[in-house]
Amino acid sequence: MTRWRQNHPDGGYVYRDLAAEPIPHLTHPVREYLLDPSRDHGQTDEEKALVHTVASEVADADTILLGVPMYNYTIPSHVKAWIDLLVSPAHMVLPGADSGPLSGKSVIVVTARGGSYAPGTPREGQDHQEPYLRDVLKAIGLADNLTFVNAELTLAATVPALAELKPLGEKSLATAQETLRKLAA
Repeated sequence: MTRWRQNHPDGGYVYRDLAAEPIPHLTHPVREYLLDPSRDHGQTDEEKALVHTVASEVADADTILLGVPMYNYTIPSHVKAWIDLLVSPAHMVLPGADSGPLSGKSVIVVTARGGSYAPGTPREGQDHQEPYLRDVLKAIGLADNLTFVNAELTLAATVPALAELKPLGEKSLATAQETLRKLAA
C-alpha cells in the first residue's frame, strides 16, 4: 500500500481494517434488507448506513486490495462479514451474463497461510480460502481482473514442527513481496 501511494501520489484510497474495526456479522434483519431494501425489516439506521458505505466503497474503487489471512483452512469471519454485505441481488452477476454492477475493477487478494496448500503438498485440496474467494468474487462481478498473491509457510519461523520449512517460507514471502512491488508500479 505504501509503495502504491508513493507511485500514485494523486490516487485516492479508502483503508478499512476489518480486524481493528470489524463489521458485525450478518443478522436476519440486515440479510432481509439486502434482499429487499424497499421495506423495513427491523434493521437499524446504522446497519443500513454500513451496507451503503461498504457497497459505495467497492463501487467507487478502481482497484480493490484485500489482505486475507487463512484461519483454519478458510477466511476469517470478519472478512466474511464484509463479503456478506456485498452478496446481494443488487450486486450479483445474473445467470448467463458476463458482468454485473461491480465488474470492471482490478482485485488483488494477498493471502498469508501458515502452511502450504500448493499442488503436491500434504495439504493440497484443503485450501478453502482461495477457491471460496474466487467463487464469491466472481458471483458479484469482481473476478474479471483478479490476482492472488499467496505467502505460504508463514508459521515456519515460529512453529518448531515447521522449522525445516523456514527457507521455503522465506522464499514464498520474498516472491509475494516482489509480485506486490510489480503490481504497485
